[in-house]
Amino acid sequence: MDAARVAVVGAGVIGLSTAVCISELVPRCSITVIADKFTPDTTSDVAAGMLIPHAYPGTPRHTQKRWFRETFEHLSTIASSAEAADAGVHLVSGWQIFRSVPTEEVPFWADVVLGFRKMTEAELRKFPEHVFGHAFTTLKCEGSVYLPWLEKRLKGSGGRLITRRLDSLWELQPSFDIVVNCSGLGSRQLAGDSTMTPVRGQVLRVQAPWLKHFIREGSGQTYIYPGASYVTLGGTRQQGDWNLSPDAEISREILSRCYVLEPSLHRACNIKEHVGLRPVRPAVRLQKELLVQGGRRLPVVHHYGHGSGGISVHWGSALEAARLVSEGVQALRTPAATSKL
Repeated sequence: MDAARVAVVGAGVIGLSTAVCISELVPRCSITVIADKFTPDTTSDVAAGMLIPHAYPGTPRHTQKRWFRETFEHLSTIASSAEAADAGVHLVSGWQIFRSVPTEEVPFWADVVLGFRKMTEAELRKFPEHVFGHAFTTLKCEGSVYLPWLEKRLKGSGGRLITRRLDSLWELQPSFDIVVNCSGLGSRQLAGDSTMTPVRGQVLRVQAPWLKHFIREGSGQTYIYPGASYVTLGGTRQQGDWNLSPDAEISREILSRCYVLEPSLHRACNIKEHVGLRPVRPAVRLQKELLVQGGRRLPVVHHYGHGSGGISVHWGSALEAARLVSEGVQALRTPAATSKL
């Protein structure tokens, strides 16, 4: 057969990284990314982009760690290259603090980040309401910069970007041979996945260039994440809330919580509100499915449901999705391929 025609549905960090991985790992493919929203209008553009993994109850811990390690190593290479500024990737050090000693004193990802250690008593004195903490260096990947960089990389390898709203994956058949579903919350409709739930996140971006270290409360509810051009303050986790409009009262509450951790933020200026809807389900869905309708067949690779942890594991899980696509392409090129993806 000629080049396999692959459609990737979704243009957040999961969709674009998956498309790039396919373009680099699967030979003789033409790749088209189809989405109703592209950067700067995706949830990934709102994400703080700190590489601190979120735990997925339904995904094996060893799988989560592999995805995180592969992502960390990939972004570390970018951070050490001339591409770092263009890609929006850089190292940042700081503290994760707790009001009580956590059950898991050493998280599963501790040996992936750099210099992980228990905070000293002197460090904890900065946070008098907290009794325990971790100090380490990780990476920050700023979606509003990283996504355009991924788009440029994909276009450079011959990929196409099409703005289009889909009501069904079947709309892509027979124009495409394989569909990769990275539609996030769109999978409620496109994949009939009722387990997908929005978890609303509201954050603030402020100018406070003197802040160089991140601060994250252990629950992940309150955080201060310095970036290259702004500091992200958060946040909220409002399950089942579809509202994309900023709430002024929530913004005041976020500022109040962050002032306690870093009083110098009282001098912060140019405060801007942003809202995103995290695509949450009990486990990341990363699997093949053959859709059959009458005499028609549509091979699909599902890759969605990363919730608040997408950027932390995006490259590792995209590599796995690309391997599934490669298997599907090989099956299509096998004469006897009639029933499997």
